[in-house]
Amino acid sequence: MLQVVQAFDRAPFAEVPVDDADAMEAKLQAALRAFGDRDGWLAPHARAAVLRRAAGLLDKRRDHFAHQIAREGGKPLTDAIVEVTRAIDGLHCAADELRNFSGREIPMGLTAASAKRWAFTTREPIGVVFAISAFNHPLNLIVHQVAPAIAVGCPVIVKPASATPLSCRDFIALLHEASLPEAWCQTFIPRGSALAEQLACDPRISFLSFIGSASVGWRLHSKLAHGTRSALEHGGVAPAIVDRSADLDRIIEPLVKGGFYHAGQVCVSTQRIYVHEAIFDEFNERLVARVAKLRTGDPTSPETEVGPLIHPKEIDRIKSWIDEAVAAGTKRAIGGERLSDTTLQPTVLLEPPFDAKVSREEVFGPVVCVYRYAHLDEAITQANSLRVPFQACVFSNDIDVALRASERLDASAVMINDPTTFRTDWMPFAGRREAGYGVGGIPHTMRDMTQEKMVVLHRRA
Repeated sequence: MLQVVQAFDRAPFAEVPVDDADAMEAKLQAALRAFGDRDGWLAPHARAAVLRRAAGLLDKRRDHFAHQIAREGGKPLTDAIVEVTRAIDGLHCAADELRNFSGREIPMGLTAASAKRWAFTTREPIGVVFAISAFNHPLNLIVHQVAPAIAVGCPVIVKPASATPLSCRDFIALLHEASLPEAWCQTFIPRGSALAEQLACDPRISFLSFIGSASVGWRLHSKLAHGTRSALEHGGVAPAIVDRSADLDRIIEPLVKGGFYHAGQVCVSTQRIYVHEAIFDEFNERLVARVAKLRTGDPTSPETEVGPLIHPKEIDRIKSWIDEAVAAGTKRAIGGERLSDTTLQPTVLLEPPFDAKVSREEVFGPVVCVYRYAHLDEAITQANSLRVPFQACVFSNDIDVALRASERLDASAVMINDPTTFRTDWMPFAGRREAGYGVGGIPHTMRDMTQEKMVVLHRRA
């Protein structure tokens, strides 16, 4: 059995059966049989109906899932409630996308050799999907990987993070309750990572969906069987630029949310903030004052704004990074102290060296770094200096500054007057270079999990 503990106090509160190699093979065989029986495939309307029924069931169990997310993952309850709402919408999003999910016409008759022909493409499910998920959104990330597979007709085997398996387990059971045959969506909860790696590299897997650390993701990617397609979602060191024209009365709250949401354990958490020198001091005064008011503690309390780190060892790591920066001359404006075995005081560091770990590595914790700049292009150059571009943002009331930054920031998405954490589940979501591979977002994942087939009709007369 796998013991599940509460993220906040490490108290055991559930046990989950673990899968061995025989269980892994049985689940893969069941998925392969389901996919191999073409006559048994669910029609698009049936798949959409499953997704909508599941959304209805999830809506009725909001409270259960929200509290479970807070307990196993440590996300504050108010944010956990939002996660459940997003998951419900994500299921509808996948069902809705089927109305527009289609192939295309290929022009014929453009040469003599292509005369008297009509060609079009259809989209077919790619095969068995194996999804490996992360702990920080234990319900919604599962929805992002599973709902697209169900929508397009791929059997999916999903492995949740070992720290947060309960939301995944209960969600998959809910799909079966919504009339999805079990073979089309199965959990896989092994002990350790060896079996998960074995399954990911099995040539019978057609698509690997991975959300997690870059080191693990790229290692798995390098070992995939020939022909297996993949999507990797890692993390970044997200930059924000604050122009001198920005309205400080309006931007502090979104920046604090962007930096400290889920204790910074978000792949697009706002970590580097570049502030124009004309407003640097006033900005920091306001930022520190707001951070000082953040309520850190038990995530199941409605008053908590910042919860625990997923494991005590993460606090040890983050504190060592903070201490390294301070030893190099960084001013610690606030925070950096351990509050308990699992919680760290929200931290603001002023102008750490650009070669410090907090400046160049993903902290994945409640730490933001603030740097001053004199010229916009200087800030853009620093923002673009790392090999993990993901989402970025600029706060400005000057449209020229906003557009110049959005054009020149190396990022897959640039938010103007929104934090780097802004996301809707239908928009493209992707890291560049080392930060990821492929494009996430429910409609985009649906396309990744299918392949086009062209049909050419040759008329005789």
